[in-house]
Amino acid sequence: MAIPIKKEKYTYKDYLSWKEDKKWEIIDGEVYAMSPAPSRIHQEISGNLFFYIKTYLLDKTCKVYAAPFDVRLSDGEEDEEIKNVVQPDIAVICDEHKLDYRGAKGAPDFIIEIVSPSSTFLDYVKKLNLYGEYGVREYWIVDPKDENVLVYKVSRDDKYGKPQIYNNTDEIKVSIFDNLIIDLKKIF
Repeated sequence: MAIPIKKEKYTYKDYLSWKEDKKWEIIDGEVYAMSPAPSRIHQEISGNLFFYIKTYLLDKTCKVYAAPFDVRLSDGEEDEEIKNVVQPDIAVICDEHKLDYRGAKGAPDFIIEIVSPSSTFLDYVKKLNLYGEYGVREYWIVDPKDENVLVYKVSRDDKYGKPQIYNNTDEIKVSIFDNLIIDLKKIF
């Protein structure tokens, strides 16, 4: 749900000044309030995916983080002037130079968003475009209601092509890793 705009564009500097009892995201300088606590099903799916990925990454250099975890997407502007701050449900970062004490600055390699009724437009439209623009190599949109996953991958022209759609009985090979296969029967 969008917050009424009081300024032309909000930045990470504004974000840092807001109360910590509410969660916000900024996309292209516009502020979006995140829903309160996610549903139980949302949390189960998130936990299952996080566990699967974390277990796979135990002896690797990539790191996985679950929300709340700030990801600042930048075009090279100073930290406080960044106009894109998101908290993906799950983010995998393989370049340790993108990590700092505040979270991540730069595009994660892999992001998963789990759709809730209030986040549909953000996940399917705003974040899809944002993550594609900043070069997130693989983006999953997980729909708990329909028990399916849309997988977007960066193609040769550095754009997302048509998504691959998987249902709750499929397995998905995570393209950024050599042999991580996620069995959706164990996720949903």
